[in-house]
Amino acid sequence: MTEDLPLLDDLMPWSVPPLRLGRSWVMSPDAAALTARWKALLAAEGPERERLLRPTRARTAHTSVAQLPGQSAGTVRLAREDGSCPEPVRVLHGAFDEQWLIPDHRLIDVARPELWRVSDARQVFLVEQGYAPRGRGPALVATARLPDGRSPAGRPGRIRPLYRRPGALEPNVTPGLLELLSRRYGGEVTAADLAAWALAAARATPAGCAVPLPADPAVWRRGVELGRRMTRVLLRGAPGGERPRLPGGRRPYVRTAIEDRPDSLAYYPGEETLAVGTRGRVSPVAEAAWTFESGGARVLEQWFEARTAAAPEPGTLEAVGSASWTQARTSELLELITVLTMLALLRDEQRELGERCTAEPLSRTALAAVLAPPPAARRPASVLDHPEEGPEGQFALL
Repeated sequence: MTEDLPLLDDLMPWSVPPLRLGRSWVMSPDAAALTARWKALLAAEGPERERLLRPTRARTAHTSVAQLPGQSAGTVRLAREDGSCPEPVRVLHGAFDEQWLIPDHRLIDVARPELWRVSDARQVFLVEQGYAPRGRGPALVATARLPDGRSPAGRPGRIRPLYRRPGALEPNVTPGLLELLSRRYGGEVTAADLAAWALAAARATPAGCAVPLPADPAVWRRGVELGRRMTRVLLRGAPGGERPRLPGGRRPYVRTAIEDRPDSLAYYPGEETLAVGTRGRVSPVAEAAWTFESGGARVLEQWFEARTAAAPEPGTLEAVGSASWTQARTSELLELITVLTMLALLRDEQRELGERCTAEPLSRTALAAVLAPPPAARRPASVLDHPEEGPEGQFALL
């Protein structure tokens, strides 16, 4: 019974809601576009700067706010800002779309500073994709990028850092659970093992992301190994690993150059070819990559639309920045095709694992001794490793 399966919320109790940007122009597939938008914002003065900013109840040009942890953006009010654009950072938008974000707390309505505080080269974020009736796609993804926590269809999910402190310290795991599982499965179980298992076995339910735990130690070990392979694909070489690669004969290549501004995306299954615009051709592309969905939307189609949509309303910051197709964009497309193909190749193993681990799962009752984390485990840790700048340059006390 699904109702008796533990939820990820039982296993990894600290979670953070999605970021709420408040204005779309602060995120883009192109870092250069963000720099151009910042310059356009600062070139305007007074009411025009306020209009371009698109003020909300949370953020206006006169809002005083602390610096985001680990970032170097200024803290003076935007109405008086005259400096250069903060260095854009790579973030995960939805489940698979890596974009760029201006990491400036003055521009983001709800930036979730507690996430930025624990984001480092050793952190991994698990992102629930939210429940969608009859939806296909993963219930859970992993990323080394700071995620915005929203599915491609805009559904909010929960973001769960694997570690509560920088430096891979203090696993975000219910106290006592790792010890219980270590005894049950006859060997040490780490937080990374639990995350790998969750990636392989998680399923979306109306109550949340369910994670069945098997009674059989052999099934556990098999699932952890599968989850590790999925993790390597999803992290795309970070931190410090190799980027995902298909075998030589299955690697996608650009057979015909993509034009400067492609306006269509199509797939020819008989030829395993992705048509990008009128001339661009990429192959081989497995049909499973083309049909791969997340949150009820096809990943490749949504990725392409985010980069080629009709020009935004003139006079807005969203309209600033080149929409030209670049070599970097082609490389991102090839990598995304590779990621989707490799995940699709693991689906049969995931299905078999799901059948085996739910045939005789550990119930919530069997885990009751540890599935009641203390309230402090659901709150962020107090991180005092480095000073943070508060509003108008003041020191922020944490």
